[in-house]
Amino acid sequence: MIPIPGIVIAVLTFPGVIAHEAAHLFFCRLFGLGVFEVRYFRLANPAGYVVHQQPTTFRAAFFVGIAPFLVNSLLCFLFCLPAVLPVVELELRDPLAYFFAWLGVSIGMHAFPSDQDLANVWRLAGPAARRREPLALLSYPLVALLRVADFGRRFWLDYLWGLAIGIFGPLLLLRWLA
Repeated sequence: MIPIPGIVIAVLTFPGVIAHEAAHLFFCRLFGLGVFEVRYFRLANPAGYVVHQQPTTFRAAFFVGIAPFLVNSLLCFLFCLPAVLPVVELELRDPLAYFFAWLGVSIGMHAFPSDQDLANVWRLAGPAARRREPLALLSYPLVALLRVADFGRRFWLDYLWGLAIGIFGPLLLLRWLA
């Protein structure tokens, strides 16, 4: 496996970085958190970030932290859906379809929350679980899986996720509808 510097991947998949940060920002605004600084994309590590007020409720921490997983996965599926039909099913070589496939997979590749995002969720999960908040109890397995996925980036798991959601997801839907 050839290691590719993260900055090269970020440049090639910049729509995913932008969508990742926009998802955080959207949920910060939704939960009324103060936002101090936003960088949607830059040529540095990290490629993007949102500096915001620390959430005081578990619900806010959960959705702000998990936002990229939810939003980027959905956008990946939606952008790739119109690409899969002409390219895979009809075997057309349509440049616009390839553009939408690249866009969708690029966004899907950046669906995994960062370690810092997950740490913020984890910090409030324990106290919320002791209060028997259902979302906190359900968050444990999801956060654990996303921590494994974050580690799996070293082995291209983020790219495989983008392909799974963006290419195989629409294929399964089309097969189911047929």
